[in-house]
Amino acid sequence: MKKYTTFLSFLSLVALSLLLWQCNMGSADSVSPNQNGTGGSMARFAITGNTLYIVTRQSLDVYDITQPDAPTRQAKAELGLGIETIFPYRQNLFVGANDGMYIFNNQQPQAPTLLSKYTHVMSCDPVVVQNQYAYVTLRGGVGCRQWVNNSSLDVVDVSDPANPKLINSQPMQSPYGLGVDGDKLFVCEGISGLKVFDISDPTQPRLHHNYPEVASYDVIPRQNLLIVTGQNGLYQYRYGDNIAENSMELLSKIPVE
Repeated sequence: MKKYTTFLSFLSLVALSLLLWQCNMGSADSVSPNQNGTGGSMARFAITGNTLYIVTRQSLDVYDITQPDAPTRQAKAELGLGIETIFPYRQNLFVGANDGMYIFNNQQPQAPTLLSKYTHVMSCDPVVVQNQYAYVTLRGGVGCRQWVNNSSLDVVDVSDPANPKLINSQPMQSPYGLGVDGDKLFVCEGISGLKVFDISDPTQPRLHHNYPEVASYDVIPRQNLLIVTGQNGLYQYRYGDNIAENSMELLSKIPVE
């Protein structure tokens, strides 16, 4: 567990580096107009323009970072216990919690407004979003879902953020973080490997390839590069544009002892 926590902390640092590095880069569809870069699905912070969002175990905290050396808190939304992750997409914030997914509108970045809460059974649930669909992994048999062994990958229609709807759910082994890029959905299964799903039909993820040798906990896909938090360190892979290419090339590895 200590090593796993170290991995996630290390990935957070890498994600922060990506956020800062991409401030002046061209935006992709998965990045909102004011969002600075891309973080992982298990991230606990996000940056939009001059606003920093941090999720604690029970709240969403909003900071003005116009002066980076002197951030000031602008708002705090109490959400109850079990808050886990945050994923910004376009003009919304998707906050994962043990018992559901909160959707905030952040058209006014320093005063986000709660639109809805999509409720599910108690679980650990990272979330990513592309176009009108959110992809959520629910992991059973862990601290936040001790008495439920079932795990799943859910597809939620968020075209109306005030009224999210479950579209599809399929069983998984033990999913952790996930990432989406075009017609590819990457799902980490811990020591069971990395799975790549074809989402040419975004409502029906279809398993395309399994990499059991890639023990993974979270991923950041970006412009054909995939950063993976693995069992023994941080990996960087290159993947093709076409899901049919079925190829991932290892570019580098940073060991974490």
